[in-house]
Amino acid sequence: MISIRTDLALEARELCEGDSSRLDGVVVDTKELDNCTVTTVEVVNEIGSKIMNKEIGKYITLESDLMKFDDEESREKVIDYLKDELIKIFGLDKTKRTLIIGLGNWNITSDALGPKSVSKTLVTRHIFKNYNKDYDDDFTEVSALSPGVMGITGIETVEIVKAIVDKIKPDRVVAIDSLASRKMERINSTIQISTAGISPGAGVGNMRKALNKDYLGVDVIAIGVPTVVDAATLTMDVLDLAISNLISVSEEGSQFYTMLKKLQDEEKYQLIKDSLDPYDKNLIVTPKDIDQTIENLSIIISEGLNRSLHPGRI
Repeated sequence: MISIRTDLALEARELCEGDSSRLDGVVVDTKELDNCTVTTVEVVNEIGSKIMNKEIGKYITLESDLMKFDDEESREKVIDYLKDELIKIFGLDKTKRTLIIGLGNWNITSDALGPKSVSKTLVTRHIFKNYNKDYDDDFTEVSALSPGVMGITGIETVEIVKAIVDKIKPDRVVAIDSLASRKMERINSTIQISTAGISPGAGVGNMRKALNKDYLGVDVIAIGVPTVVDAATLTMDVLDLAISNLISVSEEGSQFYTMLKKLQDEEKYQLIKDSLDPYDKNLIVTPKDIDQTIENLSIIISEGLNRSLHPGRI
């Protein structure tokens, strides 16, 4: 069982894999694009699910530093890559109805990715209903909602979504949320698309009921960006740098050198976490420019969805 906090299947695979290139029940494919790496981790059976601690399904990760640049050219490249991956999942059936859910707390910037993305999404269900349309060459039927968090509404998010799904009967749900990573370099520069659903609040260790096909009765596609790490993860990154420096100046084969080489990531993380938790110091950390970054990422995600769901926007 992986104890290091991460929502990314790519990182879960790295933790499980070690030096091995294969895991039972897990299929991995990586492709390099211009300034972007796309990795598909597919958990194909229960064996892979138990090893990875992830539900069966596909987890597609886009990694690019272009996401950190607030300029039109960089955004357009990432939007195009995201759109291509979403079209592969959504297919080209123009009659399918989509409900987009913006998970998270709009009052906390690092958790506001979902609500901000929803606010920029092109919704069309009201037009379809007003004109009694079932089909359009340029648009599909899309509705969207930001249900808030239980601390604001007093209602489980999944209960709100379930009630709406039962009422309007979409063909699929797209859930957008902020995630947690175990590596600082992936913060705000990674998008994960999952066909396995999502558990709201998982990124900060506040597990709620899962939004998935078993519960909602329709396909659930999750889109997330890691916007936070916990203090233990950040400390471990610094410790790794210190250990690397110590190894470089230690005599190979010495007792000290051997001890440093044997330290495992999970052991280091657990040691740090155990030291911080009793004093309530294992904080959730996000970069200082998070306001601008969330705005930029919400444009990328909303426009990626708009172009993949509405053929007239391509």
